[in-house]
Amino acid sequence: MRWNRLATVASLAVLAVFGLDTSQARAGEPSEKVENGKKAGDFMIRLRGIGIVPTDRAKIDVIGGDTDISNEFVPEADFSYFLTDNLALELIAATARHDVRAKNTAVGDLDLGKVNHLPPTLLLQWHVAPDSIISPYFGAGINYTIFYNADVGKDIDKIEYDNSLGWALQAGTDVHLASNWWLNLDVKYIHIQSDVEVNNAIKADVDVNPWIFGIGLGYKF
Repeated sequence: MRWNRLATVASLAVLAVFGLDTSQARAGEPSEKVENGKKAGDFMIRLRGIGIVPTDRAKIDVIGGDTDISNEFVPEADFSYFLTDNLALELIAATARHDVRAKNTAVGDLDLGKVNHLPPTLLLQWHVAPDSIISPYFGAGINYTIFYNADVGKDIDKIEYDNSLGWALQAGTDVHLASNWWLNLDVKYIHIQSDVEVNNAIKADVDVNPWIFGIGLGYKF
C-alpha cells in the first residue's frame, strides 16, 4: 500500500520536472499567460505532503552489513522570495521520524531504534516561465540535517548520530489554479551523511540520501 502511494506521488513529480502543457506543446504554442504570475518581490508559501525515500547505504565497522531506513510520509512547508521574475530563494522545512535497522551483519539483523531528522534546506531556483499557467522551476542549494530524539532499539544500548551538511537538487512546477493559488508538484534529492556510533564501539558511515516527492498548494503574496 505504501509503495502504491509512493508510485502515484512519484509519477506526479516526474511530470513536475517537465512542466509541460502537452496539448499546447504539440501545437507549438507557449503556455497561456497569467496576469498575476510570479514577479520580483513576491513571496510564496507552499504546503506539501511529501514521501521521503532514503536510498541509504552504509559502511559499518567490525560487524559489516548495511542499513535499512524506513520510508515516511509527512507534511512540508516552504517559503520562497522572488529576487527577480525568474530567480527565487526557497527555504524548506520538514521533519520526519524513521525506523532504523542494520541488516546482513555478522550478528544478523539488528533493531537500531528510531530517530528524528530536521533537514532545513535553502535552494536557489530558476523559474523558466514565471508568468505562465504551467510554471516549471529547477533548484540547487545546501542542506543542514539535525538528528534528534534518538531512541535505541531492542538490540542495542546506545546510539549517536552526527549532524550533516550537504547539497540538494530540485525540480518541480507550479500550476496556476485561481487568483493567487497554485498547485505544486516537486521532487528533490538531498545528500545527507551521518557518522553513527553504536554502543560506544561500532562506527558506521551512513549515507541517507533521500529522494523526496511532494504535492501540495501554494499561495503567492
